[in-house]
Amino acid sequence: MTAPLRLLVVSDANLDNLTGLLTQDASAPAVAAVSAPFGQVLPTLADPQAPVWADGPDVCLVWTHPEAVLPGFAARCRGESVADQVIADQVDAYVQLLLSAATRVRLLLVGTWALPTWQRGYGALDQRPGLGLGYGLLQANLQLCQGLAGEPRALVLDVRRWIETVGAAAWSPKLWFLGRIPYHREVFLAAVADIKAALRGLQGQARKIVIVDLDNTLWGGILGEVGWAGLRVGGHDPVGEAHLALQVALKALSRRGVLLAIASRNDEAAALEALRLHPGMALRPDDFAGWRIDWGDKAAHIADLLAELNLGPEAAVFVDDTPAERDRVRQALPAVLVPEWPVDPSAAVPVLLGLRCFDVTTHSREDTGRTRAYVAERQRRQLRCQVPSLEQWLASLELVVAPEPLGLAQAPRAAQLLNRTNQMTLTGQRATETELLAWAATPGTEVWTYQVRDRFGDAGLTGLACLEQVGGDVWLRQLALSCRVMGRGVEAAMLHHLSQRTARLGARALWVRPESTSRNQPCRELLAGLLEAAPNPGVLVWRVPPLLDLPAHVRLA
Repeated sequence: MTAPLRLLVVSDANLDNLTGLLTQDASAPAVAAVSAPFGQVLPTLADPQAPVWADGPDVCLVWTHPEAVLPGFAARCRGESVADQVIADQVDAYVQLLLSAATRVRLLLVGTWALPTWQRGYGALDQRPGLGLGYGLLQANLQLCQGLAGEPRALVLDVRRWIETVGAAAWSPKLWFLGRIPYHREVFLAAVADIKAALRGLQGQARKIVIVDLDNTLWGGILGEVGWAGLRVGGHDPVGEAHLALQVALKALSRRGVLLAIASRNDEAAALEALRLHPGMALRPDDFAGWRIDWGDKAAHIADLLAELNLGPEAAVFVDDTPAERDRVRQALPAVLVPEWPVDPSAAVPVLLGLRCFDVTTHSREDTGRTRAYVAERQRRQLRCQVPSLEQWLASLELVVAPEPLGLAQAPRAAQLLNRTNQMTLTGQRATETELLAWAATPGTEVWTYQVRDRFGDAGLTGLACLEQVGGDVWLRQLALSCRVMGRGVEAAMLHHLSQRTARLGARALWVRPESTSRNQPCRELLAGLLEAAPNPGVLVWRVPPLLDLPAHVRLA
């Protein structure tokens, strides 16, 4: 069983209620939360030797009130005249303390500043520069976000959203004066949900694909009854506008890197024609990574579709307006997330965008182009059906693998790849951008990234490997490859390059000790097929020379 993440809460208030809820919450990942002494925020952040850091927390949450850490803002709350620049300088100093604390943990979560709903400051003048509390708060929060934006281990969480879920009752003056507890329990529950979502993102557990039904889900109406021209999407029609809004929201998710797919009981040709030709559609066939559109079992089709895309059921969300279909998928594929879907289409977008399962802690160029990469993959599969042999198909791809040492530019995507990869991974180990860069800077260690492209497009950074020289030998400490490019010889090309590096380092052999995880059997089988068993149990070896073979259809750039 995986040990709980150790989470430290630093605040000027008493947040023991929050730490209790975080520890008791049954959703993954498990958390063991503790509070630093409240009211000691600045000394705690400033002193790396403070007792609260001794146990080496994995995550730190810093949740403060602005008047507790910004003396100028506190003075403005008392009605004193304080220049905006004074507050800005204090925010800068606070950010520096946060950046220092970020080096002690895998992830630093920082809450934005908020004021009680009854605090109106100067009323109608409260957004005026140099005067209002509202203006000062907006500027301070913006400066906080900007100051932490360059630190990959830091994420800013929106406290205002937690408060707005409760409304005016979120703040409790009575609890504050009794025990320095600022909020009612419902605010802490909202915070727990967002914090847990961030932690799942840190561990690579975000959902990666939304599989949608069509009739009365993606559009209004039943295609087989009304034809594509009669479908309700867009136009001057509240039902059509609601379905268009859902499509726009789904497309926005796809631009974040979430894949879209279809599982529908329909005629495939008619459904694709509707997506191509209906003028109100925001989504077209090329917005979908794949589909299963026929009259068969949706659960079986979802499983088949996920297998085709090399994704597990824990990566998927299924959206369908029919309760019976939702129940069938829940029972057959319990790892697939199947949210309750509203009968009223106008409520669909809030339900979709209210899901926290898509939260990630990094974002890269590859995320933006992920759908295009899967569309290109579909074109590759179509070509595969047209050519007579696997060898001819591979040769037709014009595949290029470009190794490059890990640097700052590659770090966000490299960390994302390592944290999301479950099948083609040597160890299942997770790491942040900062940890990867520190790894690469360690003497005797090389961290390599691999860009993959072919004539259909650029798949981006899809491979990662780490070598460590130990005496006269080299050990492969990490290997990760995106499932999108598995099975085309990229794996063998990576190992060829690694054997090449081993030879250039003057080493006698390349050693590997694969770890067994619940889903990395493809990686273990690949290595066992290419390397020989070593005398040590569980260890594989390649003795150089010669080099591991480079597939004939792959070119190293």
